[in-house]
Amino acid sequence: MSRVRLLLFARAREIAGRPRDDFDAASLAQLLDAARARYGADFGDVLEHARIWINGDEPPSGLLTDLADGDEVAVLPPVSGG
Repeated sequence: MSRVRLLLFARAREIAGRPRDDFDAASLAQLLDAARARYGADFGDVLEHARIWINGDEPPSGLLTDLADGDEVAVLPPVSGG
């Protein structure tokens, strides 16, 4: 298990009510499952369309990507506007 920071932007931040949070997770899938459980179904909906980056890069193995202590995982929902 690694201690990682989840960085939340746009709609993800609004739903969570905070810009960041810390989790213990071994993989990206485990982290996102824990975030869904903590923040609810609306957050899960945002994840369906969001880009996820680990330390500024796309996860090399998708949801199976292992996480290490101190990793920062960003949830970047699509931007809307006009």
